[in-house]
Formats: sequence, C-alpha cells, structure tokens
Amino acid sequence: MAEFQYEIVEEIGVLSTSAKGWTKELNKISWNGGAPKYDIRDWAPDHEKMGKGVTLTDEELSALKDLLNK
Repeated sequence: MAEFQYEIVEEIGVLSTSAKGWTKELNKISWNGGAPKYDIRDWAPDHEKMGKGVTLTDEELSALKDLLNK
C-alpha cells in the first residue's frame, strides 16, 4: 500500500465513542499536503490508528447540511 501523510488541522468534535475507546470524529484534515477537507472517520485513542472514512470539501459539507435541514 502506498504511504500517505495527513495532518489534523482542526479537531471539530466527537460524534460517538465505542466500547473499545475508538471515537467517530469530525475533523479538518490535510491529506498529502493538500488543502484541508472535512473528514468523518473512526480513530483509535491518541489517533494512532484510523478506520475508513468520508472526506468532504466545503461545498459538499454545505450540500450535506442543506439536505439534513430539509
């Protein structure tokens, strides 16, 4: 698997916590030095491991918000 880099630019909040201590979080993350995007995914304590997630641009997050507010 190819290596990648990430930087959590802003920790926005925790959506839930599992019995094993993993948290589902909304953060702004820069992937491979790119512009930060909104990201929802599971994280192990201390962010040492991550699960699969969804990454959204500002426009996509705004569209999601509009859909949820209907």
